[in-house]
Amino acid sequence: MFRKTFLFFLTSLALVLAASVAFAEGAAPAAAGAGDSSVKMVIALAAGFGIAIASFGGAIGQAKAIAAGLEGIARNPSAQNKIFIPMIVGLALIESLVIYTLVIAFVLVGKL
Repeated sequence: MFRKTFLFFLTSLALVLAASVAFAEGAAPAAAGAGDSSVKMVIALAAGFGIAIASFGGAIGQAKAIAAGLEGIARNPSAQNKIFIPMIVGLALIESLVIYTLVIAFVLVGKL
């Protein structure tokens, strides 16, 4: 558990550091040539990592939700109607978070 928490914290820290560089404003217009390409690169990396992390987290969340839902249905088949619909709604909400990340990544890449 500690290792997962540490890995999550380290990944979050890397994303925050990358985002702060990506959204930093250029210091001077004269230095815009060299800094502009590095900012674009960091924005592209942040968008890629954001999509990767969101899809990874969404996949884990959906897998756990499906496993728990199917286990509940297997233990009590008469409760299938009470379990199935909330499970589908939960899966849609999890998927919507991944889609939000995709939209944000498109917006970020669109600014390049």
